[in-house]
Amino acid sequence: MKKHVNIRLTGKVQNVGFRYAALKTAEKYDVKGFVKNEPDGTVYIEAEGEEPKINHFIAWCHDGPAWARVDRVDTSEAPVDNLKEFRIA
Repeated sequence: MKKHVNIRLTGKVQNVGFRYAALKTAEKYDVKGFVKNEPDGTVYIEAEGEEPKINHFIAWCHDGPAWARVDRVDTSEAPVDNLKEFRIA
């Protein structure tokens, strides 16, 4: 079953390659959506895909790339949007 989640990451998540690592991880798990840096220093992700794959992607978000320090991961479900790709916004 397809699932759409909005994810906000707090911590040392900008200027550590997080968006590029998220893109690579999304491709690995066949997750669609986008990732972007926010002005407040957080990273915002919308991710969509089969539920087990989304769960793996969210689990990865708790660690992120090697240089990141993720302090908090907030997720909320949203309606499925049938996104076609994962991109850096």
